Amino acid sequence: MNYIAHVRESDKQIQSVEEHLLGVKALAESYGEKIGVRHIAGLAGMLHDLGKFTHEFREYILAAVNNPDAPPKRGSVDHSTAGGKLLHERFHTGTPSRYNWILAEVVGNAILSHHSYLHDFLNPDLESPYLKRVEKTRDELKEFDGSVQCFFEYVMREVEFQQYVSHALVELEAYLLKSFIGNSESNLMFLTKFIFSALIDADRTNTRLFEENKMVEPELDRRELFDAYYEKLMEKMNSYQIQDNAQTRINVLRRGMSEQCDQFAEKPSGIYTLSIPTGGGKTLASLRYALKHASLHHKKRIIYVVPYTTIIEQNAEEVRNILLDDGHILEHHSNVIDDVNDDDEHQDGIINTQQKLKLAKDNWDSPIIFTTMVQFLNVFYAKGSRNIRRLHNLCESVIIFDEVQKVPVTCVSLFNHALNFLKTYGHSSLILCTATQPALDFVEHRLEMSTDAEIIHDLDRVIEAFKRVEIVDKATDDRFDNDKLADFIVEKINEVQSVLVILNTKTVVKKLYRQLEGSEVPVYHLSTSMCAAHRSHILGQVRKHLNNKNEKVICISTQLIEAGVDVSFDCVIRSLAGLDSIAQAAGRCNRHGKQEIQNVYVIDHAEENLKHLQEIKVGKQLSKKILIDLKQEPYNHGGHILSAQAMDKYFKEFYTDFSSNLNYFIPKLQKEMIELLTSDRKHNSYNLAYTQNKKESFPLFIVNSYRTAAENFHVIDDRTTSVIVPYGEEGRSMIAQLNGDETIEDLSRLLRKAQQYTINLFVYEREQLVKNGGLVSLLDGKILALMESAYNMEFGLDLENDSQFEFGMY
Repeated sequence: MNYIAHVRESDKQIQSVEEHLLGVKALAESYGEKIGVRHIAGLAGMLHDLGKFTHEFREYILAAVNNPDAPPKRGSVDHSTAGGKLLHERFHTGTPSRYNWILAEVVGNAILSHHSYLHDFLNPDLESPYLKRVEKTRDELKEFDGSVQCFFEYVMREVEFQQYVSHALVELEAYLLKSFIGNSESNLMFLTKFIFSALIDADRTNTRLFEENKMVEPELDRRELFDAYYEKLMEKMNSYQIQDNAQTRINVLRRGMSEQCDQFAEKPSGIYTLSIPTGGGKTLASLRYALKHASLHHKKRIIYVVPYTTIIEQNAEEVRNILLDDGHILEHHSNVIDDVNDDDEHQDGIINTQQKLKLAKDNWDSPIIFTTMVQFLNVFYAKGSRNIRRLHNLCESVIIFDEVQKVPVTCVSLFNHALNFLKTYGHSSLILCTATQPALDFVEHRLEMSTDAEIIHDLDRVIEAFKRVEIVDKATDDRFDNDKLADFIVEKINEVQSVLVILNTKTVVKKLYRQLEGSEVPVYHLSTSMCAAHRSHILGQVRKHLNNKNEKVICISTQLIEAGVDVSFDCVIRSLAGLDSIAQAAGRCNRHGKQEIQNVYVIDHAEENLKHLQEIKVGKQLSKKILIDLKQEPYNHGGHILSAQAMDKYFKEFYTDFSSNLNYFIPKLQKEMIELLTSDRKHNSYNLAYTQNKKESFPLFIVNSYRTAAENFHVIDDRTTSVIVPYGEEGRSMIAQLNGDETIEDLSRLLRKAQQYTINLFVYEREQLVKNGGLVSLLDGKILALMESAYNMEFGLDLENDSQFEFGMY
């Protein structure tokens, strides 16, 4: 009997179940090796499709292939339970055995879930979806015993299987004995997610290669590539030294900090801070560290994690221009495909549009990746197999968190846990890169910083030496509305060539822009209602004006412009916000120190509605207190609003104010996400309630609620949907192509390209667009696009409503 795993679309060739299981096992083993769990990951790989060793599945897939217009009933065959059930019956019965039981639970959950998302071991209803699956009866899985027999006949003999499991148990014990700042439940949560990630990626990669009729892809020599990149970077940096301005104070300082990064790269991997002042050449200095460290310490990739989508295209373009290599640099702005509620077990084996989207290469295996904080956190905590598929590729990496102070308050503890895992188990080096370091080691679930963590020496001297602006306090005595602000802008543009205005909400930005757009001076508008390609085009126009000293220009923006966007204005006006935002805004003024000290004006805008922007609201209050202190006593807080002492005080007070929010509280459940994911049996309220209600112990070692936590996780407080927009010929062309019948390879390419042409809709925006016919559905509803009438070439998304949140960091 030839049992079938998949049937190739092009030539109807069959991939046997044993070929698929052994192929996935080999890939999963290679992924598991990264954290020393080769056999645990391989166990998941070799058992995940055990349930395809049945006559029922064979008949099902043949019927689906032979009768595409009348396929068999969806969900008619359960093939993902059998592997988990085998582990449960063989290693999870009788007297509890810690390592045997944990191994069966961790690997079993990954297997059961590989067509959807990890199951809860114990859920809020005090039930175990995991146990319900592995305890299915022989009546429910009629061919289970035959499947097991086939496995031992075709895939691995029973005695070899027992030896293999023994190796996996040794790995599990070693894993759990490693020191970690969390508890063993936290370690097990990350282990389960890592094994799930390895399995998902191995399964999809093996299936894609079979469908494309390719052998296993050759491994790229990363060290050779990073060495070549390092040489190109050094050529570029050496070329700066012969330029006319090479010996200016700022450029000498930049060069010195870059050299410190180079020397620091020789140190072991860890969690370090890189506190280069704004405008100090952070991108290239951190790249220098990353390339050298990756080569010396055998890292597989370099990942830049930025707060705003705006920075991605700029940083990626800067790096591309130096490394002269487009093919190995990936920009990942957002998930174009919505797979959060997918459960595609009923489609497995048959390659259709949805399966092609699933198989499209989207696993962050590129040598250099630029992505956002939202996408990074989604990998660890959000629902959807596309997110978690990338987790194993965060290991053995250099990860640079640009503007790390923008980690959303509610996610601070989750962020710290993820970084501690990547440091302790994942052998990654993590660089917290910002001029305004947040106090992440100050909070309850603290970040395990390495000793002597700061890369730059004598920071106070460097900050003072980089001073290019004066912060002018106009916020403590008076308030501005748009009329008064417009007059102030006109006054300033008569004194200087360029003015940047940064406000806290899209509504006031748009109104102020409309108020000024008829003036003689060119006025530009930026917000997250525009796709990345659109924003990039606007910034390009602004830069042309800035580079021509005979032209004046005004730019009005939300805070998206202040984190890492390389522009330099003569004057900046910043609406009062957190101290870090004021510092970042100051970094857009006299950025390269070419002029004498310039002014950054901090105002209090009366028309901004911060009701739904609590972090900005609290940050604004704390900054105002520090400004008042400095007005009363100029030597307070290091004598300067942007001093290291002022910043430290600000973040400690900020996190203290939000101390009840740091662990991601879920109002619907009245629980913190940290508890759902990491609480032990003694402190897990669901486990305690189960024991009390049932008068017996819960029969699993792990009691945590992985799926419930993921279903309730959103980095910002409202769910958003990514849509592709018809910006320019490129955007319109992409939408047309995604409506066609593309190959997996073409889809992979298009989905990467689409990153530049997406925006994110809040629920009410999506509902309004559905009502007025502004949305179009592509590829069986898996991708959404805007109609041309719903995208404005001036403002982007054509809705008058103001978004509730203005983070723009999807």
